Amino acid sequence: MNRFKLLLLALLFLPTLIFAQEKQNNFEISKSIDIYNNVLKFLNMNYVDEINPAELNETAIHAMLRELDPYTVFIPESEIEDVRLLTMGEYGGIGSIIQYYDDNVHISEPYENFPAHKAGLLPGDAIMEINGVNTEKKSVSEVSELLKGQPGSELTLKIKREGEKNIITKTLTREKIKIDNIPYYTVLDGGIAYIILNQFTKDAAKELKDAFLTMRSENDLKGLIIDLRGNGGGLLNEAVDIVNIFVPKNKLVVYTQGKTPDQNRNYYTKHEADDIDIPLAILVNESSASASEIVSGAIQDFDRGVIIGQRTFGKGLVQNILPMAYNTQMKVTIAKYYIPSKRCIQEIDYSKKAKNDTLTKNDTLGAEFRTANGRIVYEGHGIQPDVKIEPEMLSTITAHLYAQNMIFKYANKFYREHKTIASPDKFEITDEIYNDFVKFVESQDFKYTSESEKDFEELVKTAKTEGYYDNIKEQLDLLEEELKSHKDNDLVNNKKEISDILKMEIVSRYYFQKGRIISALNDDPELKRAVEILLNSNGKNEYETILKGINN
Repeated sequence: MNRFKLLLLALLFLPTLIFAQEKQNNFEISKSIDIYNNVLKFLNMNYVDEINPAELNETAIHAMLRELDPYTVFIPESEIEDVRLLTMGEYGGIGSIIQYYDDNVHISEPYENFPAHKAGLLPGDAIMEINGVNTEKKSVSEVSELLKGQPGSELTLKIKREGEKNIITKTLTREKIKIDNIPYYTVLDGGIAYIILNQFTKDAAKELKDAFLTMRSENDLKGLIIDLRGNGGGLLNEAVDIVNIFVPKNKLVVYTQGKTPDQNRNYYTKHEADDIDIPLAILVNESSASASEIVSGAIQDFDRGVIIGQRTFGKGLVQNILPMAYNTQMKVTIAKYYIPSKRCIQEIDYSKKAKNDTLTKNDTLGAEFRTANGRIVYEGHGIQPDVKIEPEMLSTITAHLYAQNMIFKYANKFYREHKTIASPDKFEITDEIYNDFVKFVESQDFKYTSESEKDFEELVKTAKTEGYYDNIKEQLDLLEEELKSHKDNDLVNNKKEISDILKMEIVSRYYFQKGRIISALNDDPELKRAVEILLNSNGKNEYETILKGINN
């Protein structure tokens, strides 16, 4: 039998095989539903204690979805506000970041001109009660649900403020809280426009376009930097429209492939581009995901700009939010997306999850693809930047100061003691401020174990196991003393690094999120590198060299 006949037979039998598989799946679904209904019914009738069917049902659903990927989730009616935040960038609430420490949820950072700020809530305020509900030892998510609600509705908070004995009562009116897609944009020295894009919710593309065109109309721009670091993504159509600002009409930006034909879609640029010539740099890091990777990947594939930073997250999965019974919803992964070079940047194959639930990222380079100019790019590992910059790693002491809220608490203390400070771009941590911070840390119960101490403990343990300890105890004691003396100097040796973080934290007390951003820009190695490339300040014309693939 020749190959043509074999192929013909296969095609003839294919519909029958697909139908048989669907019929088998439908039977298994019906069978599973019957078993589940029986289990729940028998538990309700026979279990020794009263059960809560709704809670058990939700637990069962969550357990089932955990077998798939982390993006396919059930959304109960109580979490509908979270969906609005995900898609629209807005929710009903008081407008504040909160965090848990010392057995309570505390205000971490109120948003400027929203209810928390207007009511006078401050970073460090412990939330003790919400509308009569005691919140001690409640989690961040539990307190968040109590704070959210219909815009226009009132809530009463009881808070404990640092440095005050009495409980303070505050009445707030919830508002529609809209999180800015673009918290800040400016023109840097040399005529380089800079835009931070924090998320891809509704109108993100319009807001970015407006910011860019405003700066272009008022300045002789030499380049544009779009900062996608830490941007976890959002709406796919917003990503396509952002690419369209810099790429001509009718270009395929991304396409999706799923189980059914209606999930296979092509997304083209729909309008004439606003600027196809301005030199463009995109900043990314390992937290840049999904829509951020569509934008940075498409710009890279079209050779329209330079990608700078670290390898991105690697999320090439598309989710839809589907309405379900009783005002519940489900966010479901329906497809994978592919960018112009036809590569998928999804890092992890969740269909191959191990039985022990462990998933590891694969550092082996995937299949090769080519950009418009023929540069080599790779599939399956996020977006590899054109210019790699190693992330700055925090020292052990700085990480512990941050994790144990020493920097946060000192910033609160500083704010109580100083009515004003210099502007965000001018304020600096002086020796006087830093010495005061050191005294504050020494007055707290701050302890940490350095990596050297951990290694030393392992050395002692191994020496005892192998019988060497008694012979080298004197040398070990000297080494331990030497380690301790160096550790005692950690606050001095890491002053620059600690001061940078402390500066941003203090500035945010006076100038909120925008001030924190401006303060951080003064010492940002990735931003400085992007400016250098766009301005060709080293005389090497790196921008053109990179995009032409001369080094490939």
